[in-house]
Amino acid sequence: MAQGSRKRPVPRLLAKKLKLIRARLGVGQAGMARLLGKTPSPPDGGTISRLESGEREPNLFVLLEYARLAKINAQILIDDGWSVKDIDKSIPADVDRDYR
Repeated sequence: MAQGSRKRPVPRLLAKKLKLIRARLGVGQAGMARLLGKTPSPPDGGTISRLESGEREPNLFVLLEYARLAKINAQILIDDGWSVKDIDKSIPADVDRDYR
């Protein structure tokens, strides 16, 4: 097999989980981009849209910041064993307090 010809696994539920986190934080896509603004290569509002539609995947720094903002372990985001309902239950009720 030639180098680079193997496909890497893609988390099927990641886009929905990212969208859920943004909704729970109570911010729009531009607001989410501002919250992620201190990460290396921060996404803009258009990139947030592409992340939430599954067209793109976040880099590691953005993924870790989503998890930190939601007060959850990053593994929950990338592990498809955790459903969107599971992640919704894992996010603390007061997670939006600091971002509205």
